[in-house]
Amino acid sequence: MATDAATLAARLDRLPTTRHIWHLVTLISLGACFELYDLFLTAYVIPGMAKSGMFTPQSLGIFNVLGPLKVAGPGTFVFALFAGLFVGTMFLGWTADAYGRRTVFTYSLLWYCASTLIMAFQTSGFGIDLWRFIAGIGIGVELVTIDTYVSELVPRVKRGRAFAFNQFIGFCAVPIVALLAWLFGADHWRYVVIIGSVGALFVWFLRLGLPESPRWLARKGRVQEAEAIVAAIEAKVLAEAGSLPPVGPPLHEEKGEGTFAEIWVEPYGKRTVVLSIFQFFQTFGYYGFAAWVPTLLIAKGIHVTTSLEYAFVIAIANPVGPLLGLLVADRMERKWQICCAAIGIGVFGMAFAESSSSGMLILFGVIVTLFNNWLSFSFHNYQAELYPTRIRSRAVGFVYAWSRLSAALSGLMIAFFLTVGGVTSVFEFIAFAMLMVVISIGGFGPRTRNLALEQISHA
Repeated sequence: MATDAATLAARLDRLPTTRHIWHLVTLISLGACFELYDLFLTAYVIPGMAKSGMFTPQSLGIFNVLGPLKVAGPGTFVFALFAGLFVGTMFLGWTADAYGRRTVFTYSLLWYCASTLIMAFQTSGFGIDLWRFIAGIGIGVELVTIDTYVSELVPRVKRGRAFAFNQFIGFCAVPIVALLAWLFGADHWRYVVIIGSVGALFVWFLRLGLPESPRWLARKGRVQEAEAIVAAIEAKVLAEAGSLPPVGPPLHEEKGEGTFAEIWVEPYGKRTVVLSIFQFFQTFGYYGFAAWVPTLLIAKGIHVTTSLEYAFVIAIANPVGPLLGLLVADRMERKWQICCAAIGIGVFGMAFAESSSSGMLILFGVIVTLFNNWLSFSFHNYQAELYPTRIRSRAVGFVYAWSRLSAALSGLMIAFFLTVGGVTSVFEFIAFAMLMVVISIGGFGPRTRNLALEQISHA
């Protein structure tokens, strides 16, 4: 079975990336589109929720226990989402290894649709935060599965471009949610939430035609099913390309049962520690800005309505970042892409903090957003590459969970620094977090560019 699995992997890796390959990536990415819609929803609906009294101590109920930490009420909404994401990634990331990429991929989206729709009709801060937490669990599982799915279907020489394209499709949702929030206005935030939920249900139907990961099937002993899927992909690629390159020699055979303990066995143990440290700190920079743009603009003296307009202009840059990333995604070593992006976030974030004119705020906001996008598609690719098929989803879920924990804390930390030191204090904290990213990945992360997954996992 192991030899057959290795041969199937070699057949996939030698394929040219024709329209059919990009079609598969697009179907997966449509799911990411609504996951990112929901993640970035936070920044654009918080002002309206706050205006409608959702975050008063009386409305928050038990969530008001965070009040003594000098955390503003809206911070509980951010906290609830990322607490749910932490539970989903840490405790349910293994499900895609156990039940399949396609199955978990599909049902986690349905989970998100139902819980987000229910959240839209809540009338108290407690109800909003509770259902935000429940939705976060489904989103967490979905994000882990997307990384695993894309890495296993795309030939090795185009993995970087595939993840950049995946994020381009996903980040198209960000200007959409920003535009909807601006057009509907702060008083009609519920419409923005409902649109995302209903749209995700439509995408669920589109993705029913996706194949299961052949690597996962072969690993589970379902070699005939895996062979049929690979043969079907080869036939469609051949029809488009006219010929196929010869199959390279099978690479390393996987051994092991896929248990949690295996993520600590070398060479994976060091990678798990490095990625956990990286993930804990990267989120303070990424969501510390992305999830707080309107609020940060208001703190700079911009009116709430105007801040949503400015935030929309900044949000337009989100799909542009991954498009620009297509130029370097497979030409530059992944770990150095992550480091360069982190440096850009730190430097231009401080420039944003020191700006006072609307033009400079928008310019530096756009630049920070572009570097955030670069960091995002690079690390989503990188973390999925570092583990073998049998533990890929489990391991990615574990390391990614630390970013969900820090993201839950980021709502508290950003609100705290904003209260005690203003926008400058927020970005000083973000710059420190980006320094930790550079040290962890730049100093200790392995190289992965143009290598087969099986080769990386046995390095």
